[in-house]
Amino acid sequence: MANEDDALEHERASWKPSPGLAVAVSDPVRTPDLPPHRERMTDKDPAAMKRAVRTVYTLFYLSVAGSIWAVAAYMLFPIESGSIVDIRYNNLFVGLGIALALLAIGIGAIHWSKAVMSDKEFVEPRHATRGRDSVREAAVQVFDDANEESGFGRRTMIRNSLIAALAASVVPGITLFRGLAPENSPENPHGGDPVYLLSHTMWKEGSRLAHDPEGTPIRAADITLGSAVHVIPEELAELHHDEGYLEEKAKAIVLLMRMPPEDIIESPERADWSYDGIVAYSKVCTHVGCPVALYEQQTHHLLCPCHQSQFDVSDGAKVIFGPAARPLPQLPITVDDEGYLIARSDFTEPVGPSFWERH
Repeated sequence: MANEDDALEHERASWKPSPGLAVAVSDPVRTPDLPPHRERMTDKDPAAMKRAVRTVYTLFYLSVAGSIWAVAAYMLFPIESGSIVDIRYNNLFVGLGIALALLAIGIGAIHWSKAVMSDKEFVEPRHATRGRDSVREAAVQVFDDANEESGFGRRTMIRNSLIAALAASVVPGITLFRGLAPENSPENPHGGDPVYLLSHTMWKEGSRLAHDPEGTPIRAADITLGSAVHVIPEELAELHHDEGYLEEKAKAIVLLMRMPPEDIIESPERADWSYDGIVAYSKVCTHVGCPVALYEQQTHHLLCPCHQSQFDVSDGAKVIFGPAARPLPQLPITVDDEGYLIARSDFTEPVGPSFWERH
């Protein structure tokens, strides 16, 4: 064995590439550190190869079926109905369909590479590429050889089923996008206008600020320095089991914070939007809509956990770091005769991500 290894090393040391771009040597490589190449069953038995090919394209067509089922489940269990059962089944069956589609593509591709594609190792000597016509022709030959070895051009059932599976796998995602905003209808003429939808929430003049989710009104005297409280309109808690509750809550959620009044930098037009150091800002990040709820009481910074946008609550919730495009909308607040915190009005600008600003 030692003499054989020495002979291989001597052969490698004495080898020199021939002029021009070398192509693959026809003899398989024999690596001393590995056992001799062992043929697969599909290499020795044509029937086994046919079974492997059938398995691969069956998996790809199974992926197509998974994609179609995800689209069908999205329509069979519409989340717009507001039913918790429909929402649960929508998430379950759409997720299972997409998972099946992607898993079948992955397993099929792996089985294709392991059982159908060429399984022999070859030496391919190389030298510096010079961009000559012969080099370009050799590069084309490499692609032709790779196509022949993979069987992509020759095995039409595998190729066509893979293309169908990949094309179908994006259909569920496209279908899901239609639910991002409701369409215009006689009952909802502004349904397709995101600016209108995000400019109007359940907050109105006199709405009491209440704890989320129980709906208990909040007294200004109960808010301590450095605290951060999750807030919803008091009226929203009464709609907990009604249709549209989640949509209204998604727009109306607020974070209430208290800091020393002298730390607040207020513009003249917002001089009466806070109360004794208490400020209220939308929790919906202006980047992609994640809940902004990580408050640093020493720096008065709010952090979005999704993409690390930071907002300075003491200075109008301005963006000081991250991809958010604009400050968090501020909810004007004051107190009523009983000392409860109330809203002066709705938000004066749209809440949520700024995608609607792109035309």
